Amino acid sequence: MLDTQSPPRAVAADGPLEHHVFRSRRSGVPRLRTYLPELWARREFVYELARCTLRAQNYLNAFGQLWLVLNPLLLGLVYYLLVDILRNGSHARNFFTMLLAGLFLYNFFSGILSQSAGSIIGSSRLILNSRLPRLVLPITQIVIAFMRFLPSMIVLLAVHTIQRLSWGFDAFWALPAFIEMTLFGAGLGFMCATAQVYFRDFSNFLPYVTRIWLFLSPVLFDLGSLAPKSLRAHAIGLNPLSPIIGTWDDALVYNTTPPLSWLAQGTAWALVAFVAGTLIFIRREREFSVRL
Repeated sequence: MLDTQSPPRAVAADGPLEHHVFRSRRSGVPRLRTYLPELWARREFVYELARCTLRAQNYLNAFGQLWLVLNPLLLGLVYYLLVDILRNGSHARNFFTMLLAGLFLYNFFSGILSQSAGSIIGSSRLILNSRLPRLVLPITQIVIAFMRFLPSMIVLLAVHTIQRLSWGFDAFWALPAFIEMTLFGAGLGFMCATAQVYFRDFSNFLPYVTRIWLFLSPVLFDLGSLAPKSLRAHAIGLNPLSPIIGTWDDALVYNTTPPLSWLAQGTAWALVAFVAGTLIFIRREREFSVRL
């Protein structure tokens, strides 16, 4: 493991010259009162790195922004046709809005996982040639996932208006659901970024996990439509995403207050995942330079 320590400054002819010496150091959780201010001080770096990454992927030009709107809409249509065929056209009038709402939120979650997984491996030069909190890199990917998520909400708003669904103050319950999903995804994203350093094939395995997780989540069906004592209801109830997506749908699609039990479960899952993922990442980040 490597860490940097700053020895006494050497004085050059034109002024003091600061340099860093790499020395071995045991792994462990760094001092948070030092680590967190360093992380916060790089918030502008996170934003600029995210913006430059999107620009490199042509997401900041006109056609790139148009694709950010068309892609989620086309994806929603594909799943709608699939579910419509399986159900022989028997579904509620607002089913398409419910499908888009759940699908957009889940894509935001899966995007955090997939992009965070490669954040350390894909930034090996930055890690080896700079001294910064490594947590900056997966956080940047979360910001990128958020920027890609915003255009999908334009699509959802348009479909919501076309279907003439009602709006009300209960729609604001979607905000805590989104925060829960962000924290839960961030915690798992930090774990994925750490796992990718040790297991280079982890990113090849991850898409299968997220695809299976999609079908086990209340995205293609309404959580309230499940029979209370059915085996499927018990399996879905064990899914940490179920209360989060259920709260999201109730707020945006049905304009109703979600059960407080869903909010409590989603908050618990989000906090546990975020704290655990953060501690795992920062405990191992000192080894990344050696592993890379």
